[in-house]
Amino acid sequence: MASSSSGAGLHAFVRRGRAALAALSRRSPRSRAVMARLGRELSRAAGEGSGAIADPEHFYGGAYFGEGRDPSGDRQGLSGYATYDRVSSNADVAGWVMWRNFGGAVRTLDVGTATGFVVEVLRELGVEAEGCDVSEYAVEHAAPGARGHLRVADLRTGLPWADRTFDLVSALETLEHMPPSSIPAVVAELTRVCRGFLYLTIPSFGPNDEAGPAGHYEGKVLSERVVHYQELGPDYDGPVPYEDLARDARGEPVEGHLTIASYRWWTERFAEAGCTRRPDVERRIYADIEPGTLVPYWNVYVFAVPGADEAVAAPRDPERTLVELGLRHPRFAVA
Repeated sequence: MASSSSGAGLHAFVRRGRAALAALSRRSPRSRAVMARLGRELSRAAGEGSGAIADPEHFYGGAYFGEGRDPSGDRQGLSGYATYDRVSSNADVAGWVMWRNFGGAVRTLDVGTATGFVVEVLRELGVEAEGCDVSEYAVEHAAPGARGHLRVADLRTGLPWADRTFDLVSALETLEHMPPSSIPAVVAELTRVCRGFLYLTIPSFGPNDEAGPAGHYEGKVLSERVVHYQELGPDYDGPVPYEDLARDARGEPVEGHLTIASYRWWTERFAEAGCTRRPDVERRIYADIEPGTLVPYWNVYVFAVPGADEAVAAPRDPERTLVELGLRHPRFAVA
């Protein structure tokens, strides 16, 4: 009982401290800059002690988003993108999927938004969308329609929004970039700022029950270790040890992926935060992306946070395809 009281007291103390710092940040640009720098240094120090990428600001700098690289598409085994734009990132597909499957979402947050293409798409569709990313470069090079709606923020040190601010919080190909030790706190932070539903895509392996296709190890672990992990069978949940993660040409974890685990492992982490997985919504999303042949690549998760309003996850025009609703993307044929 004493332990529970201590935890509650610490949580209240942290919330009061965050509120005081937020107020100071609003009053003073200089204080805001100092706090941002301090937050980055704390994140870097924590990462160095946890197997994380020591300098995410550098790793996810201009080169990760194609600056100074061969735009023909040859990445030479390096992490990141040869070119990064709204089409290559499939942002239109992601934005339309969210708009259609979460028809009651008025205010949304895209965590790990990069340059904010998903935010741009959602705002074009009439949604009050915001985004954040750990990369200063990405936020400074925001997509035109996302400018003024993106912030530099690190999930590991806390998001700069109050509790239950957003109807829908998305994190697309983002959580795998966090070290395993940080995942419980990261999941709790996503849940904290959400009052409705979480929509995530996370590279995963293992059975996926009735929600969608099973995950795989190829491209996620070292090629010479794929057979080993396959032989562990469906009961292995991971996370895969750091030394067995797939590597790029520089020897870094490929794409900065640090947590590779099973569907079951990720589901349990969100259950610990009080969230309920929603395979019914996931199946709708898989049906939407199947015509664009994205099903094998997007490992989809949808969770309802405690007290979520079911109206947030009401679909728009469920009898019509995304193309019929207006999506235009090279992956989706238009009659």
